[in-house]
Amino acid sequence: MYYETANRDKTLLPHDPFKALVVPRPVGWVSTMNRAGQINLAPYSYFNAFAGRPPIVGFSSDGPKDSATFAEETREFVWNMATYPLRDQMNATSAPLARGESEFPYAGLEMAPCHLVRPPRVAASPASLECKVVDVIRLKDVNGEPVDNILVLGQVVAVHIDDRFIKDGIVDAVAMQPIARCGYADYAIVKDMFQIIRPAGGGGEPVPEQKRG
Repeated sequence: MYYETANRDKTLLPHDPFKALVVPRPVGWVSTMNRAGQINLAPYSYFNAFAGRPPIVGFSSDGPKDSATFAEETREFVWNMATYPLRDQMNATSAPLARGESEFPYAGLEMAPCHLVRPPRVAASPASLECKVVDVIRLKDVNGEPVDNILVLGQVVAVHIDDRFIKDGIVDAVAMQPIARCGYADYAIVKDMFQIIRPAGGGGEPVPEQKRG
């Protein structure tokens, strides 16, 4: 099948398959705080890491939602790992609450303090990244016309990892059970991993061999 994105045959593909093809994507479970101290927590389908030195992550908001506006206002946000045990709470934080109403109590989640940024992290999450905003980009299409999405990029300035998931100096992501966003209403869970060692001179950090479950 081939189609131009502007001319998809909706009788054959009633639902846009784009999000089902770029998979899996890490869930951008982002906590923010505005200058008034109001706290927001929301999951984002468009989230990823973009650099390692320094570490930079980013999420894209469909319009000026609280996460993007709060992060732009205070120049801070926190990424929290969404896991299978926290899937229902993560989903609950996507509810359209009134502006400024915190999703933490709504979803039955406890907050934990951060060290270098003001927004709290999800206490139950096995990993969180404290981030300082480095750029906020209003995306455009190929014609230079603005689109709804706002890309927020943040430099990771501090990392929280539950010690239970560090084994021999390596993070055990399988034990954490992170979930990832796929297409439609679908998610994936990390259950298995395999290693591919890059050719000599291929770049990247050395990867220690280890057994995967």
